[in-house]
Amino acid sequence: MTEPLLRRLHTRGERLTVGALPWVAPVYRAMPQVAEVIEFPFAHGGIQLRARRQLAQQLDQQFDRAYVCPNSLKSALLPFLAGIPVRIGYLGEARVGLLTHRLKNPAKGKRPPMVAFYSALSAEPDVSLDQPHLQLDATSVDADLLALGLTRLGYHVFAPGAEYGDAKRWPAEHYAQCAMQLDLPVVLLGSGKEATLCDSITEPVNAKRAGHCINLAGKTTLAQALSAISATKSMVSNDSGLMHVAAGFGVRQVAVFGSSSPLHTPPLNTAASVIWLKNQPDYDPPLDCAPCFERSCPLGHTRCLNDITADMVLRYLQPATHI
Repeated sequence: MTEPLLRRLHTRGERLTVGALPWVAPVYRAMPQVAEVIEFPFAHGGIQLRARRQLAQQLDQQFDRAYVCPNSLKSALLPFLAGIPVRIGYLGEARVGLLTHRLKNPAKGKRPPMVAFYSALSAEPDVSLDQPHLQLDATSVDADLLALGLTRLGYHVFAPGAEYGDAKRWPAEHYAQCAMQLDLPVVLLGSGKEATLCDSITEPVNAKRAGHCINLAGKTTLAQALSAISATKSMVSNDSGLMHVAAGFGVRQVAVFGSSSPLHTPPLNTAASVIWLKNQPDYDPPLDCAPCFERSCPLGHTRCLNDITADMVLRYLQPATHI
């Protein structure tokens, strides 16, 4: 979702280095406008001030400005410690002294779509919803596909996970029902933590159609997962990071939304179809609770996802239509 911002900066002549955590870095390497990617040696949680000071010393006087995309305090620390003279970001988490150019953070209910939110850091007046673009070297993709035993356009990809929580995950049994009806094999992608979830999809499918589902969750690098998505026939996913990757490659995709909103984080892809019962006029009773943005359904029914059937998803795998 930051790619359109980086494209704007590159177009006006800025040479871009992106600092990212290792599990995000391969995505930035797939952005042609990025000259260099620095992988941060930071773990989840905590400020890790010593590690940030050490890296800041290495980066001292190398950059003219920093665009700080996350809203956290720790994300603004490194540019400050590195003495980067211009530091641009949104107000949040007591960052006033760390940023030299501060944008007012919109109220939660009035925040624009995230692509526009990030693009506003460019200070350009037009922050329209540009479609993200990712690009991989064809030779590298072919090598990754060979290693994974895949052929271009010879499979579908399912990404059934969502790091945020259950209220963003379409039920595994619905994924299984959907996979059962597809002619081509289905490849499941995700992290190692999602391997068990993916097993609950592959096992019932393969019991009836041996070898039809391939569980690669936790068995690929992120770079290999990007290659697999770039060469898929189509992709079905929840509102997740891999959904935005598919959008960046412009592949045919169906994105299933539950507790979150496609008005906030849509897959910006002309080949994307979005299913969100909140916007379906004949769905009854209406989902007055959506979007709740909760990790688990506070009402205990998760109708927003449970009532999306496999047939609904299959219907939208071909034409690009929004519900």
